[in-house]
Amino acid sequence: MDKRSESNLAGIHPDLKKVMTEAQLMRPSFIIVCGVRTTAEQQALFAQGRTKPGLRVTNCDGISNRSNHQVHKDGLGYAVDVYCDANGNGVVDSVEINDIAGLKKVADNVKATAKRLGVNVEWGGDWKMKDYPHFEFKN
Repeated sequence: MDKRSESNLAGIHPDLKKVMTEAQLMRPSFIIVCGVRTTAEQQALFAQGRTKPGLRVTNCDGISNRSNHQVHKDGLGYAVDVYCDANGNGVVDSVEINDIAGLKKVADNVKATAKRLGVNVEWGGDWKMKDYPHFEFKN
């Protein structure tokens, strides 16, 4: 596992961490680009496309509507975001960020791994408001 992914799994629920670690051993390759977020980080993402420039990437404001990236009462984060690493260089480029087909393949791999391990994982690409890079643990 690359150091960035390993670092971004710090503080993530152990069941989700196990799924993502095992899934990362298979193809297609992916990088975990986000794990636990602070309230301030979540608020900054929520501001994008509202009070700050950029695209809207979340409907969770971090306070009244908390993200599963934020720490739960058990002290753990329940969500990660990933991007494909098709070229295997450990750096996500502009093509890989927009690689929806690649993320669908990653999702197939992650969901199969979760099922094999008996862990309930939900993919944001299955939601009405698509969030293709997003995976979260459901207990």
